[in-house]
Amino acid sequence: MTETAARLLQLLSLLQTRREWTGPELADRLGVTVRTVRRDIERLRELEYPVHASLGSVGGYRLEAGTDLPPLLLDDEEAVAITLGLRSAAQGSVAGIEESAARALVKLQQVLPSRLRGRVDAIDSATVSLGGPAAGPRVDPETLVVLAAAARDGERIRFRYRDKSDAETKRFAEPHSLVSAGRRWYLVAWDIDRADWRTFRLDRIDAPFPTGVRCAPRELPAEDAAAFVTAQLAHARPMRTVVFLVHASAEQLADTFRVRPEEVEPIDEHSCLIRTSADSLEWTAVRIAHLNVEFEVREPPEMKRMLHEVGAKLLRAAGNPQVASPD
Repeated sequence: MTETAARLLQLLSLLQTRREWTGPELADRLGVTVRTVRRDIERLRELEYPVHASLGSVGGYRLEAGTDLPPLLLDDEEAVAITLGLRSAAQGSVAGIEESAARALVKLQQVLPSRLRGRVDAIDSATVSLGGPAAGPRVDPETLVVLAAAARDGERIRFRYRDKSDAETKRFAEPHSLVSAGRRWYLVAWDIDRADWRTFRLDRIDAPFPTGVRCAPRELPAEDAAAFVTAQLAHARPMRTVVFLVHASAEQLADTFRVRPEEVEPIDEHSCLIRTSADSLEWTAVRIAHLNVEFEVREPPEMKRMLHEVGAKLLRAAGNPQVASPD
């Protein structure tokens, strides 16, 4: 491969990773002059890549949508990630993309180098999906795309939002990030009308509309978007601290009761304490009862009553007529 051809491929790869680059930025990344960047941009246009140049003292370049989809350049890690992502998308929580994901997957697998196909197949062969319907509400793929693009480009958006009581409001926001939390997606954004940070469930967002107005990045009041969403959810659902004495070692417990290492306090080789936070005592009672070990409740007292209620419910379901329903 000639030096010019290699540089063109590197330039194209850069244009595909960010919405806009200045001439000096591209020259610095490529190790050439701004004049050489301009010549290379013209070569890409001759190859029918729609590269737009903006005017100004510095100038900028961006790869725009054309009438046809140009070839994409992927490194090894990106190709593996996309392949695995497409396989997951066929069973994911985004509505209506299963068939499209399957078609794209077939096309990508046809051109994967053998060294990458082996890596993907190794992961896939060792992974089993439970299948079944997606848990929780599903997200409209167009909403996902619009919000992701707005967050990437720093563009203000308008949308309608339904809260948990189904009341609808109009929102004007500056998107920061999208956070996937298992079965749900969240948008982290600065709410312009309320002058504060907010999280929005994507399945409750309707008709997102990019305004074309750019906005400067704001500093999120958290380590990252995931930490912000976690804190917001905890605030919305008051948490209770629950402590159990478990008659098993911390190592035995690690893979059974999914808690963070800091929530487990070893006592000896046969027992440990679980100190965890929960927004539902009933769900915590079901989880701890699932353990195939003996345990005791240390706090709160309400946890003991909840275990009695859950146990009585299970006995009644098993046909024990001597167990009365709680008042």
